[in-house]
Amino acid sequence: MTRSAQWLLGLAAVAVAFAAADTYVVVLALPDMMASVGVPVEQLQRAAPIVSGFLLGYVAMLPLIGRIADLRGRVPVLVAALLIFALGSLVTALAYDMPTMVTGRFLQGVGGGGLVPATLALVADLYPAERRGVPLGLVSAVQEIGSVVGPLFGALVLAVADWRAIFLVNLAVGLVLAAGIHRLAVVSRLGAADTPARSRLRFDWLGLLLALVTLVAGVLVFVQPSQLMRDLTYGQLFIPITGDGRWLTPLGVTAIGAFALLLLRCCTARRPLLDIPDWVRTVREADVLGATLLALALAGVILAFATADPKVQVFSDQGLWYLLGAALAAVAFTLHLRRTDRPLVPPGALRRTPAWGAMLVSFFIGAALIAALIDIPLFARTTVYPGSQLMAALVLVRFLVALPVGAVVGGYLTHRLPAGAVTAGGMALAAIGFLWMATWGLTTLESPVATLPLVIGGFGFGLALAPVNAAVLASTDDDVHGLASAFVVVSRMVGMLIGISALTTIGLRRYYSEQADVPSVRDVCDGGSRCKEFTHLLKVAGIAQEQTVFTGAAVCAVIAGVLALVLFRSAPTRAIATRDLLRSAG
Repeated sequence: MTRSAQWLLGLAAVAVAFAAADTYVVVLALPDMMASVGVPVEQLQRAAPIVSGFLLGYVAMLPLIGRIADLRGRVPVLVAALLIFALGSLVTALAYDMPTMVTGRFLQGVGGGGLVPATLALVADLYPAERRGVPLGLVSAVQEIGSVVGPLFGALVLAVADWRAIFLVNLAVGLVLAAGIHRLAVVSRLGAADTPARSRLRFDWLGLLLALVTLVAGVLVFVQPSQLMRDLTYGQLFIPITGDGRWLTPLGVTAIGAFALLLLRCCTARRPLLDIPDWVRTVREADVLGATLLALALAGVILAFATADPKVQVFSDQGLWYLLGAALAAVAFTLHLRRTDRPLVPPGALRRTPAWGAMLVSFFIGAALIAALIDIPLFARTTVYPGSQLMAALVLVRFLVALPVGAVVGGYLTHRLPAGAVTAGGMALAAIGFLWMATWGLTTLESPVATLPLVIGGFGFGLALAPVNAAVLASTDDDVHGLASAFVVVSRMVGMLIGISALTTIGLRRYYSEQADVPSVRDVCDGGSRCKEFTHLLKVAGIAQEQTVFTGAAVCAVIAGVLALVLFRSAPTRAIATRDLLRSAG
C-alpha cells in the first residue's frame, strides 16, 4: 500500500471522528439553538426534531449510501458525504426557523453517516482479511476520540463565540477534508476508475459561477444583514415581490433561479461541475425504491422512540402509528427484494452467519452502550453533581477515554485471536463494569475507585468494535462491503434507540416501586412541605432506577458476547484462520 493510500485512509478516519464529535457538540449547544429559532428552553420536547432529524439522516440513508459506495467507489462517496455534511453545517449555522434547522441537521446526518461505511469498506479494499484488525481498530479509535473531543470542542467554542461558530468550523473542516481526500485519491489512483482522466479535463467555470451565485444569494436570504436591509438601494432586494416569504424576494428568486440553472448545467454539459446524470444512474442501480422503503421502515422506528419522553413513556404518543408504518414498509421492502432484478441487498449478500450475526451483535452492543452514554452523567447529576452538567459530563469522559484505547487493543487482538473471542471478552468487561456501577451509592463517585468500572466498561466496549467490523467484512464479498458495514452501523443505532427506551422503562418501574415505599413528606418532615431527609429518600429511589438500568445494560452486554462467540466462529478474521480457509478451499 502506498503512502498516499495511508494518508487517504487517515483523512477518512479523521472525517469520521469529526462527524462523531458533531453529535456530542450539539448536546451542549442545543439550548442556544432552541432559543435562536424561538423555542423556549423549558419546552425541550419541541426541540426533538433537531435531534431526530440528524438521526433520520444518519440511519435511514445509510444502506443506500453504503450500496452506492460499492457501486461507484469509496472515495467519491467520501467526498460527496463530506460536501453534504459541510452543506448541512452551513444551513444549520444560518438557520432562521425550526424547518431550516432540521433540514441542516438532516443533511449533516446524511453526510456524517455516509462516511462510516465508506471508510470501513476502504479498509477492506486496502487490507486483506487477516490484516484488517489493526486498521479497523485505529479507525474505531479515532472515531471514539471524536466522541471525547466533541464536548470539549463545543464547550471551548461556546466559551468564546456563538453556537453558530461550531457549524461554521464544521463547514470549513468538511471542505478541507473533501479537497484533501479528492487530491490524495487522484495521486494514489484509489478513486473512481476515471478520476485521473477527469482531473485533466477542462474545469467547468460556468458551473462554478452559478454555484457561487446560488451560495451568495442563498446566504444573504438566510442572514438578511440589517445594514443591507436598511440601505435604500440594496434594501429593495429583501422586499418580497409577492406574499411575505423571504424566498419570494429578488434575492430569493435569484438564488432559486441560479440553482435551477446550475442543475440544468450539470445535467446537460459535457464536463459539468457535478455529473448529476451519472450519479442518478448509480442511485437507480443501487435500487432507490428499495432504499426508500427501508428508509421509511427505519424512520418509523426512529421517530417512535427518538421523539418519546423516556421519563414517562417507551415511545411517543404517535409511536404505535410510527411502528405500524415501519412494519408495513418493512413488508413492502421484503416483497420488493424478491421481485426486483437489482435489489438494494443482492441475493446472498448477507448469507454467511457472521455477516448477519454481526448486525445482531451490534444491536445488543448499542443497547448496552447507550445506557452508559445517558445514565452515567444522569447518575452523577442525581448524586454528587446536582447543579453541574459539566462535572457530570466529565464523569462520562472517564468512560469515553477508555474506548479508543480498547479499540486499538481490540484491533490488534483480532489479528491474533478469533473475532468472537475478542468481542465476548470486551462484552464481559463491559458487563463487569455495569454490574459494578449497579452497586454505586449516593457518594460513590466522590471516591477515585469509582473510575475503575468506568474505565473497565469503556475499554470493554472499545475492545468489541474492531472484531465486529472485521467479522462482517471477512464474511461478505468485496462488492457489498459498503452495504454490509452500513447495516452494522444501522443495527447499533437502532439498538441504542430501542435499548434506552426499554431500559429506562424498566428502571422507572423500579423507581416507582421504591417511591411507593417512601413515607409521605408530612411524616418525614414533621408536617413540612420539604426537608433534607425526604430529598434523600427520593435520591435513593432515583439511584435504584439507575442501578436497574445498569443491570439491564450488563444483561445486554452478556447477550452480545454470547452471540458473538456462537455466530463469529466461522469468520476468517485472523491470519491463521484465513490460511486454513484457503487450504481447505484448495
